Amino acid sequence: MNTGMTDIRTYILQLGQEARAASRVIGAAPTATKSAALLAMGDTLDRSREMLKAANALDMEAAGKNGIDQPLIDRLGLDDRVIDRMIEGLHQVDKLPDPVGEVTDLVYRPSGIQVGRMRVPLGVIGIIYESRPNVTVEAASLCLKSGNACILRGGSEAFHSNQAISGCIAQGLSAAGLPDAVVRQLNTTDRAAVGELVTLDEYVDVIVPRGGKGLIERISRESSIPVIKHLDGVCHVFIDNAADMDMAISIAVNSKTEKYAVCNAMETLLVAEGIAAEILPLLAERFDQAGVELRGCEKTRALVPAAIQASEADWYEEYLGPILAVRVVGGLEEAIAHINRYGSQHTDAIVSTDYGRTRRFVSEVDSASVLVNASTQFADGFEYGLGAEIGISTDKLHARGPVGLEGLTTQKYVVYGSGEIRRR
Repeated sequence: MNTGMTDIRTYILQLGQEARAASRVIGAAPTATKSAALLAMGDTLDRSREMLKAANALDMEAAGKNGIDQPLIDRLGLDDRVIDRMIEGLHQVDKLPDPVGEVTDLVYRPSGIQVGRMRVPLGVIGIIYESRPNVTVEAASLCLKSGNACILRGGSEAFHSNQAISGCIAQGLSAAGLPDAVVRQLNTTDRAAVGELVTLDEYVDVIVPRGGKGLIERISRESSIPVIKHLDGVCHVFIDNAADMDMAISIAVNSKTEKYAVCNAMETLLVAEGIAAEILPLLAERFDQAGVELRGCEKTRALVPAAIQASEADWYEEYLGPILAVRVVGGLEEAIAHINRYGSQHTDAIVSTDYGRTRRFVSEVDSASVLVNASTQFADGFEYGLGAEIGISTDKLHARGPVGLEGLTTQKYVVYGSGEIRRR
C-alpha cells in the first residue's frame, strides 16, 4: 500500500466521522436555523461573484486545453446568470415545507396505542457529480433542508469552482451556528477518493451519483452503500393519431431543442402511422431549422428523404446533442412496446386528445415520469414544485423521479400510548 493511498483513506475516514457527528446536529436543527443557513449562503454567493467567476475561469481554461467535450464545457460555465439561479434555488428551497418531523397516518389501534410514521433524515449522503458547479449549491441546500449532512465530490474539471462555492457554503453554515462538516467538498481530484467514499458504509448512508453513464455504472458497481441513480435519459415523445397538430409540433420541438444536454431531452420521436404523412414533413422542416440531424426508420425516410437511416443502436441512444431518432409506429400499443423495450424508464410523453389512449399510456409506460400533452423538458424538480433536485432517479427504491426533499428522507414508526401493555 502506498503512502498516498493511505493518506486518502485516512482523509475520507475523517470526513465520514465528522459528517456523522454533523448529521446529528443538522438532523435535530429547527427549521429557522436551516433557513438562516440557506439565506446566509445566498448572501455570501452574491457578495463573492467576482471570486467565483475567477475560480471558474481557471476551470474553463483548463477544460479548453484538455479537450473536454462541448456539452460538458457548456455545463461548466459560471456567470452572473448561473449565480443568480443558484441564489434563487437557495431561496426556493428555503420556502419549501420542512419535511423533517412530519407525522402522518396516525391511527388508534384496538389496544389503545396510536401508530404513525415520522419523516426523518437519511443521515449522511455522499454525492458524486460531474462538470456543473451549480450542483454543489443544489446538493448542499437539499441535504441541509432535509436534515442531512453531505460529502460532495464534484468533477475534477470544476475543481476550482466547487472549492470556491463550498467556501461560501461554509460561511453560510457558520453564520447560522452550524458546523461546516454539514457540507464538505472533497479537496482532492484523486479518483481513489471516490472508491474510498463509496465503501465508507459505517458513516455514509446513501450515495447519489450525478453524471454520465460511465460514472454511474462505476459507482453502482463499486459501492457497498445504497445508490440512488439513473443510467440514461432515453426519453420519448409519441404523437398519437388523435393529436392536435400544432400542439404536437410545439411539444416535439421543445422536448428536443429547448436544451440538448439534459437527461429529460427527447431522444426518440414516435409518430403514429395515421398522422405521419401529414406531420413528419412539417416536423422535419422545424428540426432542420434548429440544426437537428434526423435518423429514421424506413417509413420515416420515405416521408423525409433527408433523414439518415437509423440503426438498432439509435433506439437505445442518449445523444445529448442535436440528433434525433424518429420511428413511425402502427399506433399506441406499438409505441408503448417500443418505449418499454428501448427506453430508460426516465421520462416519456404522449400527445393525444383521446382520453382513453392517454390513460393507457400513463398506466402502461413504465417510467419515472409520464407526461400527457406536455414537453419532456418539464421533468425536473423545479418544474414539479420540488425546488432544486439532487437528480432524477429511474430506480424504484428508495425514490423515483426527481429526488427533492422528501426523497432525501425516510420514515420511522412512532407509537404513542398511555400506559398500555401487551398480553399474548
